[in-house]
Amino acid sequence: MNNETADRQNSPRAAPDVDVMVAEVETGARHCAGVTGKIILALAFVWSCFQLYIASSTPFFLTELTGINLVFNNQEARQIHLAFALVLAMLAYPLLKSSPRDRVPFYDWVLAFAGASACLYLLYFKEDIAGRAGLPTTADLVFSSLGMVTLAIAVFRALGLPLVIVASVFVFYVFFGHLSFMPDALMWKGASYSKALWHYWMQTEGVFGVALGVSASMIFLFVLFGSLLEKAGAGSYFIKLAFALLGHLRGGPAKAAVVASALSGLYSGSSIANVVTTGTFTIPLMKRTGFTAEKAGAVEVASSTNGQLTPPVMGAAAFLISEFTGVSYPELIKHAFLPAVISYIALVYIVHLEALKLGLKGLDRPSPMGTLASRLANVLFGFLFVAVIAIVVYYGLGWIKVVLPGMGFWGATLLFLAGYLALLSAAARHPDLEPDDPNTPIDVLPRPWDVAITGFHFILPIVILIWCILIERLSPTLSAYWATMAMIFIVLTQRPLKQFMRGQGAFAAGFRQGWGDFVEGMIAGARNMIGIGVATGAAGVIVGTVSLTGLHQVVGEFVEFLSGGSLMAMLLLVAVMSLLLGMGLPTTANYIVVSSLMAPVIVSVGEGSGLLLPLVAVHLFVFYFGILADDTPPVGLAAFAAAAISGGDPIRTGIQGFAYDIRTALLPFLFVFNTELLLIDVTPLKAVFIFCVAVVAMLLFAAATQGYFLARSRIWESLALLLVAFTLFRPGFWLDYLEPPFVDHPGAQILQMARDAPADGDIRFVIEGPDFNTGKTDTLTVRVGLGAPGDGAERLKRAGLVVSEADGKALLEEPFPGTPFFQKLSGYDFYGDTPVEVAKIETEAERMPKEIFYIPALALLGFVVMLQRRRQTVPAF
Repeated sequence: MNNETADRQNSPRAAPDVDVMVAEVETGARHCAGVTGKIILALAFVWSCFQLYIASSTPFFLTELTGINLVFNNQEARQIHLAFALVLAMLAYPLLKSSPRDRVPFYDWVLAFAGASACLYLLYFKEDIAGRAGLPTTADLVFSSLGMVTLAIAVFRALGLPLVIVASVFVFYVFFGHLSFMPDALMWKGASYSKALWHYWMQTEGVFGVALGVSASMIFLFVLFGSLLEKAGAGSYFIKLAFALLGHLRGGPAKAAVVASALSGLYSGSSIANVVTTGTFTIPLMKRTGFTAEKAGAVEVASSTNGQLTPPVMGAAAFLISEFTGVSYPELIKHAFLPAVISYIALVYIVHLEALKLGLKGLDRPSPMGTLASRLANVLFGFLFVAVIAIVVYYGLGWIKVVLPGMGFWGATLLFLAGYLALLSAAARHPDLEPDDPNTPIDVLPRPWDVAITGFHFILPIVILIWCILIERLSPTLSAYWATMAMIFIVLTQRPLKQFMRGQGAFAAGFRQGWGDFVEGMIAGARNMIGIGVATGAAGVIVGTVSLTGLHQVVGEFVEFLSGGSLMAMLLLVAVMSLLLGMGLPTTANYIVVSSLMAPVIVSVGEGSGLLLPLVAVHLFVFYFGILADDTPPVGLAAFAAAAISGGDPIRTGIQGFAYDIRTALLPFLFVFNTELLLIDVTPLKAVFIFCVAVVAMLLFAAATQGYFLARSRIWESLALLLVAFTLFRPGFWLDYLEPPFVDHPGAQILQMARDAPADGDIRFVIEGPDFNTGKTDTLTVRVGLGAPGDGAERLKRAGLVVSEADGKALLEEPFPGTPFFQKLSGYDFYGDTPVEVAKIETEAERMPKEIFYIPALALLGFVVMLQRRRQTVPAF
């Protein structure tokens, strides 16, 4: 027995701690036997069935068949969705640590009934409620109050105190924001009890708003898909495949942990679940190869938090980002892809540098890999294999639509069945993967092909998901539905078909096992959704407060005051505030909170400073920093989960994890100033170039922060690497100092320039005028799309701006309510003595290519490499 194994056996608290943490955070810590336990499981199963039902065409078919309306609209689906979440939160999660875990107390049944009643009241009396919009009855207020209280209790049970406190602060502001003890900058007129409760519960501005709608329509299906994928054995498959491919490298288990967490991010909606799923296997192996407990846990934490940033699911927040920014889901995947991949590549490199510093080696391979030529051939084969899969998905399935336009669905179904049977037949000729004990020494790694061949059929539902989204252009909901149905088919049939193909008989026993996996997957999917369901409901309270009070404008003014108008200071403040707001919150609620408050701040202050940002870049900025709260002490839930496995100190684990995640914290600042990193308005060839340069820059940044490149770096070498990395990431910074990016024109020329602009062109200009509240002169930079050719004034009017000329100035009139610029220009005083005018027009200047600054940067890099090569004592790779 080695020392590591002995240590693990001498600390029996680790495994129970992890199990309890997963149960409390993800699925509910209460596990009841007998009838009560069956009721909880049945409710979870029925919830999953309901979500599949409303996502399919079955309601329309049954309605046509029976003549009874069995179709649920979006609002009704949200109400039922939250009812299920509230009931299961009361039954599956104990109220207090001292509450029983093996039975459901009477008061929990009462709370479950109260929560369901408050939701279903809206469904049953929907027509009456619609007829008295804005005029709540006593019953309306009673059920609304009941709903808000039970929602708060459910959030406390499933997610803990942080989100309850955050939501309560917002509710407090609604009711008491008008009192004298509030600072003048934060004071508002206040709201009556009936107005607030109607806003929060009785309409779609609060709890039953966009966030809960996305949870009910999209997030549930993706979480269910991930649960079924996990129950089918894909989670263990991905982990073993990562180890088989990377375990022989320096720090191989840590590199495998990074890749396994990236693969888990395909279906996991939680960084904590990601830590526990992969960490129970990877962390002990990392410790055995030489990593300290804190560093082993930190690698897993950094990997798992990055999993929340990785498309297509992005911790179930991808669909919310798409909804809030108006960017289509496929486009969002494209924007988020490059930063996530760059961040993971950099984390693998950081692990490699740690292994070099510690002098670590990899695990033994089953046999030598041959010459350098053969190893390069294997790498080339891997790239070709991935390329072939991509070509088959994009062109092969698309070809079916062209050749058989009326048989696209059936043709794809037949192709899926043929591919599934072929891949399953290949898997059946190899023994199934057995779960490994991470405490058992691994003498020799498995052969990558022996592992890979056993699970290629798990990739088919993922292929279907990608095909539906990118080729069929189906909605995310419908895409997830068909991918989930394919996954259900695999779960039900893989065991009996394997037994049949192996000639083992016992077909019925295999089907019973498959049915058991299916039921467990459906139940696990629903239980994983409890926290997300109540979190999106609670987040709706925050969004409702912002829409009712205009709080984001107040926060924006406060941040602008603290930053002194400095754009960089503002971004740093927003980053810190996003970290603070995100502490202790699940991914979805985390994003909703930080985006509701912080995203408008970046937009407004940026426009005041002349920085016009795509909305998706702003939302990804706050999302990245909100997610980093998962490993930021003192809350850092993912760090606590990793420390429970490693036996290390959770605070030190969180600090080390955040140190590894500095590279992730850098990316938002970079893509805010260089939106090319989000692949916005770039050609495919340019995208490849940007990817290569960004990867090199991020690796250099990682080397600088780790203090090790080819050898241990001196301070000035680390600073030089940071300078090179910054230049590669943002060469335009230096170019702006040499040549201004814009040419200024008098504002009075706006009508002429708007007239001369091409069709569907735009015009960028600076607005100047007195602030409505302070009277001080304020500026705002805007870009206006001009649409079809025509008279300049008419084109601007169609865009929502009325411009007139007087005394050699271009004067702006107050925009009409409902027009695009009504809200944006609401802070200006259009009726004072000083007019609001177009101060200047900005057109892009003709400048040298910004990439010219890569030359001195690479020269400096070459100088650092030359110096470090003299001190290098071990190979760089």
